[in-house]
Amino acid sequence: MKLSFTGLFSGAGGLDLGFESEGFSHALSTDIDPWSVKTLQDNRPSWKVVAADVRDLEGADLPDGDVLLAGFPCQGFSLGGNRRGGDERNYLYKEVVRLAREKSPRWIVIENVLNLRTMKEPVSGRFFVELIAEGFKALGYHVKHSVFRVSHYGVPQTRRRFIFIASRDRFPDDFSWPQPEGETPAADYLADIAANPGIQLLNHDPQWGFKSRVHEETGERIDPSAPLVPCRFSRTGSDGNPIRTLDAPFPAVDTATIWGWAQGHVVAERREIDRANSGFVRNPDSEIKLWRIRASRLRSFTDREYARLQTFPDDFVFHGGNKRHIHQQIGNAVPVQFAKRIARCIQDLAEAQTTGAPMSLRHLGHPQLEFNF
Repeated sequence: MKLSFTGLFSGAGGLDLGFESEGFSHALSTDIDPWSVKTLQDNRPSWKVVAADVRDLEGADLPDGDVLLAGFPCQGFSLGGNRRGGDERNYLYKEVVRLAREKSPRWIVIENVLNLRTMKEPVSGRFFVELIAEGFKALGYHVKHSVFRVSHYGVPQTRRRFIFIASRDRFPDDFSWPQPEGETPAADYLADIAANPGIQLLNHDPQWGFKSRVHEETGERIDPSAPLVPCRFSRTGSDGNPIRTLDAPFPAVDTATIWGWAQGHVVAERREIDRANSGFVRNPDSEIKLWRIRASRLRSFTDREYARLQTFPDDFVFHGGNKRHIHQQIGNAVPVQFAKRIARCIQDLAEAQTTGAPMSLRHLGHPQLEFNF
């Protein structure tokens, strides 16, 4: 069964790529960010990619299609963002409802952060997820949503994501979400780089000499074959020891956290700081000790290393006016391998709804995490 998709808020295309990889036909991708649009146009020249504010789009601007993808901005909901109920981006779901009313796709797939489930709309005092579900139910859709830890779905990070499906047809009684797999270690995506730092890859220009006010690059002589140690350079007051292992998934990769490598005589320790005289002190009354890393040399992750953790293919090239633009595109993306599993779930759902066949056993779900409306 050949199904098509249209992407709203496509960004660098993680959700779109996942659906493409499962055989869905691309109809349209849109985003407001010009660098994201350039990235998509360069990597998928056959796709129709439009730079647009979703608030300016009309139903007539969208092709007829089976699936409407909408990973609308998460900053208003995310703990890594401002987490304000009144953030205007929190209300962009209404534009998705509006366009669904005009186009009536068979399914709408919304992806966002876990906290979408717990954030309340400040005027009504109701949870945003209830309001979103109510908007689609008023159009005659049936709704399910659930939470996923993506390390169980082919992604080497413990990031948790919220998936919301609205279906024009009723869900089958045996509907099931993608089946969790074993945890995906970071080694699956970074071991070759750690073993061969000189590897040639697109968007990969490793530069030693990480500039930091808190971490120390000693310059002490090392054996060039000394192992590269993955570490977190930011959020030094929380999130545990910044030295990580490739044998397990990393914590969430996002636009705010800086990851990198340390090599040679690597030490991480917690130290007290002079909060009265140090720069960039957020809470001068806090007594928490902050993590400090010391090593012969330090470097931040390259764009390709971040993209690997988001499971983008190595031939997918990112464009931006500066490193920050690219970091935002990658960090805000839906991990491609996770999106691929959601696309497979929609395929199985379509088959079940069309033929009455049971959903695939590969999509056994999490009944304890499932919510129905």
